[in-house]
Amino acid sequence: MSLTRYPAAPRHGAIAIVHLGLGAFHRAHQAVYLERYRQRSGDDVWGVSSANLRGNVELVDGLGAAGHRYHVAEYTDSERVALREIGVIEETHFTGQDKSSARDAAGYWGRDREALLARMAAPETRIVTLTVTEKGYFLNPSSGELLVDDPLIAFDIAHPTGPRTAPGILVEALARRRAQGVAPFTVLCCDNMPDNGRRTRDAVRQLAALRDAGLAEWIGNEVAFPASMVDRIVPAMTEADFARLSELGIEDSQAVICETFSQWVIEDHFPLGRPAWEADGVEMVDEVAPFETMKLRLLNGSHSLLAYLGALAGIETVSLGVDRDELAALLRRYMLEEAAPTLHMPPGTDLAAYADSLLVRFGNDSLHHRLQQIAMDGSQKLPQRWLQGARARIEAGGRVPCTALGLAAWIRYTAGHDLAGAAYPVDDPLASRFAGLHQRHGHDPEALVAAFLAMDDVIPPALAAQPAFSAAVLDAYRKLTGEGLASALADLGQD
Repeated sequence: MSLTRYPAAPRHGAIAIVHLGLGAFHRAHQAVYLERYRQRSGDDVWGVSSANLRGNVELVDGLGAAGHRYHVAEYTDSERVALREIGVIEETHFTGQDKSSARDAAGYWGRDREALLARMAAPETRIVTLTVTEKGYFLNPSSGELLVDDPLIAFDIAHPTGPRTAPGILVEALARRRAQGVAPFTVLCCDNMPDNGRRTRDAVRQLAALRDAGLAEWIGNEVAFPASMVDRIVPAMTEADFARLSELGIEDSQAVICETFSQWVIEDHFPLGRPAWEADGVEMVDEVAPFETMKLRLLNGSHSLLAYLGALAGIETVSLGVDRDELAALLRRYMLEEAAPTLHMPPGTDLAAYADSLLVRFGNDSLHHRLQQIAMDGSQKLPQRWLQGARARIEAGGRVPCTALGLAAWIRYTAGHDLAGAAYPVDDPLASRFAGLHQRHGHDPEALVAAFLAMDDVIPPALAAQPAFSAAVLDAYRKLTGEGLASALADLGQD
């Protein structure tokens, strides 16, 4: 084993950035860039206050007990790893439902919500970043409209000063700054959504408009929402991962494992300033959209394609999936024949080389990236990963057989058991609706596929209305469920 250890993180500094979504990706991506920047520059004014909005209070408290220091292990492969200690996160908050507290019986939420809002309203806070996943913005994946009937958004509408969602927290913090005469912070979305800066602005403005039209107008005129593209494979941690780190002498319950590769492309619009982090590998550009769409449709689209097909076949991880030649060939065909023609990249971009590099990254067997993790929240992910590109490809006169097979696999995946009958949980905001469709139409493939294609909050109606596309999805579904994955792939190869 070749082990590289980077210098220990320096001591504490001032806080100028607040992050919403204290998950593994934030700790292995944005926090790493900021740690590298601080160590290189000696600038200690860009420390981070990070908040978990739901789920894991133990992570927040564990980081606090460790002095907000943790380790990131970057694996090039199973034989080469680099260890970093990260200390740029200066404080942590938990604003979700405190499941460890008896106060939950009375509907208690937001243990640290007021402290977080005070931090965001403070003049020293200049940037707020987010990794709350696509569903955390509460937007209809197809139309972009705010989901005002969602119980959490409905709560924020009724209780704007005690918000539970990321959009609600942003609205309340910005309202406080406006009332105090403090210039607004920049809002930097780091989630995998097309035009993620605009979509974040849309969610915040729509929610603000339900509270105060003047506030919504001020947000639209005064708040910067730059777009960004983030890229690093960060699997969910397992007991086996912690055991591997223990063998390297790291006993850290907040540690994260990831790949060596990392990329961050940001639209350069920060009215209150930003770290000079170009020297640390961040790409500051005028236009993020081409890079963002490339990553969504090629990397994330391939991940989802492999996730649903592989999960149905009982394949556990990404590396085990791409180790099968027929699945690797499917991913490359999807990327180059269906996704790449829909992209508009700067001159000199070699998409074939990018596709090949992705397959190499997917084959990193040290990461153990579970397909079930990638398969989560498909209803929120697939519009931007597959469906918008498929519509563009069809409208340009092309065909999308790989995407049709992927959509058929997703429909079958939502039944909650693989092709051999092994059950798994379907983790998706629309899981109960999927279950109802399978219960009503599971015996009739044509009716089932039609019912899924009719979900206009997921499937763009213009795409569902394409007879050739709907027929291809139905044919793929019948082949996949009737004859199995190998037959479906073989049939696709003859296309």
